[in-house]
Amino acid sequence: MEFKERTLTQIADMICGNFETGETFFRCRSSEAAAISPNSSRTARQTIATTDRRENGGLPKPSVRSSANPNPFPNTPPDTFARVIRTLMDQGDSINEGPERPGALALLNTALAREGFEAFYAPDRQCYLRHIATNTVATPLPNPHRPFSASELKRRERLLAYIEAISEDNLIQEVLLPLFRQLGFHRVTAAGHKDKALEYGKDIWMKHTLPTQHILYFGIQVKKGKIDAAGVSKDGNANVAEILNQATMMLGHEIFDPETSRRVLVDHAFIVAGGEITKAGRNWLGNKLDATKRSQVMFIDRDDILKLFVVANLPLPSGAIPDNDPIETDLPF
Repeated sequence: MEFKERTLTQIADMICGNFETGETFFRCRSSEAAAISPNSSRTARQTIATTDRRENGGLPKPSVRSSANPNPFPNTPPDTFARVIRTLMDQGDSINEGPERPGALALLNTALAREGFEAFYAPDRQCYLRHIATNTVATPLPNPHRPFSASELKRRERLLAYIEAISEDNLIQEVLLPLFRQLGFHRVTAAGHKDKALEYGKDIWMKHTLPTQHILYFGIQVKKGKIDAAGVSKDGNANVAEILNQATMMLGHEIFDPETSRRVLVDHAFIVAGGEITKAGRNWLGNKLDATKRSQVMFIDRDDILKLFVVANLPLPSGAIPDNDPIETDLPF
């Protein structure tokens, strides 16, 4: 994904404040006057403040344009670009209009529309970018280990009750597919259970593009209940030995990528449990994997799913929202 030259030029003019005639909604920034608050990102400060001054007090467009040019990530611009836009649209920098900045937002969205994006203000008064076709919001990388707010804890409890009540197929379709798409994976594809002969141990496959443009492929084995190391598993639980066989099949079998028209091997395997992956199960699996495969197998249990789903700001599945409570969250989006 490369932004068009016309789009980058328009955004560069907004960052510089290079509007010679008529009413402007963006302040003119120079190397002396660009006093960015301590909370602004270092990248935005370098983009706005550390370039040569022009005669009219603005900044040279090529410098800003090269900094604003996003890397080719699918459906989501990189964090650097999103932070620069957030600094540009700071409500405290409004000129010739109110703090909601409708004029500035309209100009920015006119430029972003041709790229399939739109900017919007969330309730936290910060400006975010949304991919129009997929409704994916560009946000900083989520930290699933941070403390949760009261509304986030409420969403977590609702999602927990929903996961305990649904089937494995619904867990895949309603929870895991939206989650991995929001986390930046693309071509997220569910193998499904209608044709078991073609599953080869994986319920989902997906890929991720590195900043170097190399592609990693991931296979996911999903189990609805607990994964344990018991000799005789209870109903609803899965034995870790079975999971090992399925992960081995997954890593050894090629998948066809229609975007590149070639067959590729899975680089990493996710073992995802809708319940708990016991400590004994993790230890047994780790001991059985040799050194070459140990880094290829990763674990996600129910607690990880709940944390990632909440911090990624994904809307709850419709079945997790009571009919008398349509508003599920007071998060930014």
